[in-house]
Amino acid sequence: MCSKLSGLASSTSYLKARTRADYGYFLSYRTRWSDNDQYSHVNNAVYYHLFDSVINAYLIAHCDLSPQASDSIGLVVSSHCQFFSPLSFPDVLDLGLRVNHVGKSSVAYEVGVFREGGGEPAAVGGYTHVFVDRVSRKSSQMRDRTKEGLQRLFVERGSNRAVESKL
Repeated sequence: MCSKLSGLASSTSYLKARTRADYGYFLSYRTRWSDNDQYSHVNNAVYYHLFDSVINAYLIAHCDLSPQASDSIGLVVSSHCQFFSPLSFPDVLDLGLRVNHVGKSSVAYEVGVFREGGGEPAAVGGYTHVFVDRVSRKSSQMRDRTKEGLQRLFVERGSNRAVESKL
């Protein structure tokens, strides 16, 4: 068991070392009193709400993807989050977004959650979307405009720095 735990620690240390420069798009989020759990920390489930917010804000603004009008939709097929330091109301957060993989019908996002102005992430997580036909739910190829927008945040494997930080 100890070797499994030490392996987990080493596999997440690269995420803890992320900085703002590793993310090309940011969205600000003001925490709410209701985001806190009984221990006065932002509840774990809220982090997934944050991931969803920054990812969908980017898709709508930069990938020409309208959830209500598009023929295809992105379904979450996997998700993850590593927590490094607690956050709580009334913190203001900066949510950084990068793309770690772009396929024909799938994309893997990573989100860094920073306290406003902070240089180290309080959490790093994300999820994988598979784009499917809205009606049949069968895998469908991403639209060119969606793929182009996602490519702007794509970070090559082995590289840490986001290419585009102007968004």
